[in-house]
Amino acid sequence: MAPAHPDDRLGFLLSFRGELTGARIRAALAVAGLHPRNAMTLMQLAPGAVSQRDLAVAMDLDPSQLVAILNELESSGLCRRRRDPADRRRHIVEVTAAGREALGRIDEAVGAAERELFGHLTEAEQAQLRSLLDRVVVDSAAHECGE
Repeated sequence: MAPAHPDDRLGFLLSFRGELTGARIRAALAVAGLHPRNAMTLMQLAPGAVSQRDLAVAMDLDPSQLVAILNELESSGLCRRRRDPADRRRHIVEVTAAGREALGRIDEAVGAAERELFGHLTEAEQAQLRSLLDRVVVDSAAHECGE
């Protein structure tokens, strides 16, 4: 039996297209002066202040990885951390005014990249793609549990 063609292997196709998409998004964010993880962190913070612990959970990051990202963002003046007055052990993280300006550049850069990447898809097809990607199992623990 002949091996499957790469286009017939969904995992390979998704991985390859994902690498190309990732490269395009990284290039767009570089123009905005940001790394993808920094941009994603700012985007997570956009709705409002959040505890550092909750942010790590939302981003599925090890807390030490998040600390490194927040250190970069804070040294660039894009976010700030402060002690929670109700619980001094907790840090609250929020976007600064400069961070909000960066979010505008991120939105513009990513929007342009997405129009280029997905411009041949209708809005309904883009919604369908989102829905399908949401169902792709990438969490090994969920996969092992049969979820």
